Amino acid sequence: MSKMKTSSKSNSNLLIPDHTAVRTSLWRALHVQIDPKPHVFVDEVGAKLVDEKNWRDRADMDPQFSKSMRASIVGRARFIEDLVEENISSGISQYVILGAGLDAFSQRRPELARKIQIFEIDQPATQKWKQNRLLELGFNLPKSLHFVPVDFEAGQSWWDKLLASGFDKNKPTIVVSTGVSMYLSNETNKETLQKLATLAPGSTFAMTFLLSPELLNPEEKTIMEFVMKKAKESGTPFLSLFSPAEIVELATNSGFKRAEFISALVIYERYFAKRTDGLRAGEAEAFLLATIE
Repeated sequence: MSKMKTSSKSNSNLLIPDHTAVRTSLWRALHVQIDPKPHVFVDEVGAKLVDEKNWRDRADMDPQFSKSMRASIVGRARFIEDLVEENISSGISQYVILGAGLDAFSQRRPELARKIQIFEIDQPATQKWKQNRLLELGFNLPKSLHFVPVDFEAGQSWWDKLLASGFDKNKPTIVVSTGVSMYLSNETNKETLQKLATLAPGSTFAMTFLLSPELLNPEEKTIMEFVMKKAKESGTPFLSLFSPAEIVELATNSGFKRAEFISALVIYERYFAKRTDGLRAGEAEAFLLATIE
């Protein structure tokens, strides 16, 4: 989940989200600004929230350096949004985002947001900052949007907080979690899956996870090991990596009747194969798609 750091320019309690949430939002915007149409995913709201001057000059925003990473970010975002829209069409009325960060679904897709109850779960400081920034920028906070602040470091239960926010566990729900599982222990991932497996029949859970380095080709393995080293140095080490068989087994053992591994190749074929600019994600990040029947 997001952490916070101080800033000298924000009017929102002098806090901004951690570097991971910021970078993700900026990569989304960078895709819109430098990659040719049709864009895989259109989101510049997060960059407006961050309001960082000269952000295009950041080293991690270099067009070539960031190419595969921003492809991964926009590819997974598009996969999630298509899944959410599909679920809404089938009658799902609740949408839960674990580790919401600077997600802007309600602001970008108001026509869909009006049809469902949206629950964004994240750290209290992150959510307070985000709400302030949305209001400062003139965005409406619809009644269908519920911020669910959870102090994970204090041991608060996200499930209890979710129920207290008006969530109905007896209604089919779509729950998503992107860019979070690697920072959680195997036991915490298991506990999360076990809790979600108690949702009403017809519910869906989509979660990104990282493949173990030994499953990657030499080039991607080197990149993954570098990223893991940097994550550890920044105090946010990767705690959980999986093989496809391991993540599916974890989900089924946790109570899901159906669990499916969605590879990066599937995402590529769906959203990038017809592009001529070479934009594509690496193979390290994949999806678990689990359903309750």
